[in-house]
Amino acid sequence: MTAEYKVVNTVADNVLQLEISAIKKMAMLSARVDDAVSLAWGLPSFSTPDYIRDAVKQQLDIDDDLGKYSLPDGLAGFRQQVAQKHLADTGVQVSADDNVMITAGNMQGMNILFHSILNEGDEVILTDPCFASHIQQLRLCGALPVYWPLDEDNDWQPNSELLAARITDKTRAIVIVSPSNPTGIIFSKQVLMKLGELARERGLLVIIDDPYSAFIYENSPPYFNLAAVPEFSGNIVYLFSFSKCYAMSGWRLGYMIMPAYLKQQVLKVQDANIICAPRISQIAGMAALAHAPDHLAGFIKILSARRALICERLDQLPHVFSYSRPEAAYYVFPRILVPHDNSHDFSIKLLESVGVSLTPGSAFGPSGEHHVRMAYCVDDGVINEAFDRIEKYFSSSYL
Repeated sequence: MTAEYKVVNTVADNVLQLEISAIKKMAMLSARVDDAVSLAWGLPSFSTPDYIRDAVKQQLDIDDDLGKYSLPDGLAGFRQQVAQKHLADTGVQVSADDNVMITAGNMQGMNILFHSILNEGDEVILTDPCFASHIQQLRLCGALPVYWPLDEDNDWQPNSELLAARITDKTRAIVIVSPSNPTGIIFSKQVLMKLGELARERGLLVIIDDPYSAFIYENSPPYFNLAAVPEFSGNIVYLFSFSKCYAMSGWRLGYMIMPAYLKQQVLKVQDANIICAPRISQIAGMAALAHAPDHLAGFIKILSARRALICERLDQLPHVFSYSRPEAAYYVFPRILVPHDNSHDFSIKLLESVGVSLTPGSAFGPSGEHHVRMAYCVDDGVINEAFDRIEKYFSSSYL
């Protein structure tokens, strides 16, 4: 006898209306193309530093608790290290118990934070362009992204005069990523201070997602962290990720610094969502913070050379792309100059035609349309091969 099953409306509407991030979509599509080269995913080519790997190896032999849960907000010793790091980085003293939460990376941190502060129909202001996954996370919460356009003609800087008009009685927070993904631009101190003042006046949170502040290149403006302003502390949540600057993307580790009242609420969601960040990853994070970040100079030297290389290759294609030179992180966000319908179709056609994977700019908000994001955290050979193919493509029968 064959059982009959009837399944009706089993998928939530807010999931059905989403697509997987275009970053991951292009990475997955390129994985199916023989001999494809990808500049789509911001996955650094570096290995986790030896001092972190060695410390974890040692702990595997001696720590019987390594495979167990930690408390939901993380190991006490690790939270204390984070509090000390935050003081060293910003000059602002925080409590390891009251203000620090260890997360499984900034993506998971943002997820539990959004679920802690948002009701259906609430609004969060995102820069435009912004990090693509923030848009998805808001929609999964039933909240609405409100876009604060960056000025492409001014190297993608935010215009603080445009911000106030986007705040409504439904606005709960403003999210910034500086250095920026996807533009590689550092937001100015002047704009960020105006943002902090406005958030304090209106009673809003400023959420700082910081994966890239370690990667600042020569001749770039200084990085300013709004979390370093003590009078804004009650309105700021600062998220730091180990993924990029410690080459620990697969370890899934980060932390949040937040007001004490908010941590008590986020703890509830953390416990329901993941219980805790993986303990073995927290041990790796403790090793990272216990050691001087000697590896960073080497990372920055390599990334700076790759930035020079990708800009050189873009300069050889002025009829195809125009761009602003990135100041930090490891992305460049050129405008498409050749005839095309939209950035998605342009990217798919490039992948199908010559096996080069880029991320369509439309994934990063309305202002991203007619752009593509290129990640230069990959080996020089990948960058050169991608541009060799692009040059050949646009010198042949594209039009």
